[in-house]
Amino acid sequence: MDDKLICLEETAFFTLMETVCGRLKEQKNILHDKWISSADAMHLLRISSHSTLQKLRDEGKIRASQPGKRTVLYDRASIIDYLEDFTYETFDMP
Repeated sequence: MDDKLICLEETAFFTLMETVCGRLKEQKNILHDKWISSADAMHLLRISSHSTLQKLRDEGKIRASQPGKRTVLYDRASIIDYLEDFTYETFDMP
């Protein structure tokens, strides 16, 4: 088998990489960002109070990151885990 060298322009390379990464995300069902805004976190938790969101963060019940002075992002997986803690399994009555 002969080895062949493939050359791409920089823009073509990055376009190809974005396409490949997008398809991989679709295949693995990674359709959501890991870090979400306060509004998205409140929507997932079905709450409307910023103070409740801050309380959950301060108590360590959900993970958060503060990459900027006024920006707080929330870890989607920790919110899902928090909600799962309150999931009750149904059971059949005899």
